[in-house]
Amino acid sequence: MTGPTEERRFTQPRVVALGGGHGLAASLAALKLITDRITAVVTVADDGGSSGRLRDEFDVLPPGDLRMALSALCDDTEWGHTWRDVLQHRFQGDGPLGGHALGNLLIVSLWDLLDDTVGGLDLVGRLLNSRGRVLPMASSPLEIEADILGHDPTRPDALVTVRGQHVVASSRGTVQGVRLLPADPGCPLETLAAVRNADWVLLGPGSWFTSVLPHVLVPSLREALTTTSARLLLNLNLEIHIGETKGFRAQDHLESLLKHAPELRVDVVLADPSCVDDPAVLRAAAAGLGAELVVSTVSAVGSLGQHDSLRLAAAYRDVIG
Repeated sequence: MTGPTEERRFTQPRVVALGGGHGLAASLAALKLITDRITAVVTVADDGGSSGRLRDEFDVLPPGDLRMALSALCDDTEWGHTWRDVLQHRFQGDGPLGGHALGNLLIVSLWDLLDDTVGGLDLVGRLLNSRGRVLPMASSPLEIEADILGHDPTRPDALVTVRGQHVVASSRGTVQGVRLLPADPGCPLETLAAVRNADWVLLGPGSWFTSVLPHVLVPSLREALTTTSARLLLNLNLEIHIGETKGFRAQDHLESLLKHAPELRVDVVLADPSCVDDPAVLRAAAAGLGAELVVSTVSAVGSLGQHDSLRLAAAYRDVIG
């Protein structure tokens, strides 16, 4: 027989959240409030900071975004919060450890001991009593290559090709398109299985060209996304027109997704009212992806560009059920 806890668990939706960095962490913090059956699939193209240093020195996946996702899924107990804070602790100073997050070092240590990327992440999840699982988007570290208009300020009308997540994210130009190097990386079987077995897949929020779109550029992962029976929700960013998408409107994100993955179909586009300049135009752009537009307040009061976990959870619950 199954008890009430087990019965409740298996009536909860299986949700896969794709992304990276703070955007994915915000989504996971909200998802924890409505389901325990969460899988975070994390981009692996970061080449800056502690992650970039460890990636270069040990030829491993950049661990930073994986660490953030694990921390976001920690159990909401003193044990979970303590180990979350330990993982997130960053060493200060100019020495060899300066700038490294302890969790990054722990993850890379487990990979070195186990020679098993997924197994190492699962062990950290056990340490945190995680309310879900964290998996990488690809089996090997990736580079992002982008075509950027006006990247060179002395040639504002020139289209320049640049390489590297940090370079793309910090460019003052307008990104026209992105690619992955290598173009056809391996994807963990566990990641593909999670997408195929999900009830819902969430794409975004997060840095559009370096955390969100890269998922649909991995051929095997894109194939899983287009053939899964899961429904797909695209969660638009709160600040849609700054950073990598400076000058963008909400509908430009949808057109960009259609350009990079024309075979992908979306069921729901979730947008905060602050992102919607023209509801009719955005609704038409959503319909072009096969999606319904849902406008719901998910932003935090008084904190520009930050999600409110309770509001976002309520929006997810209304859509996902």
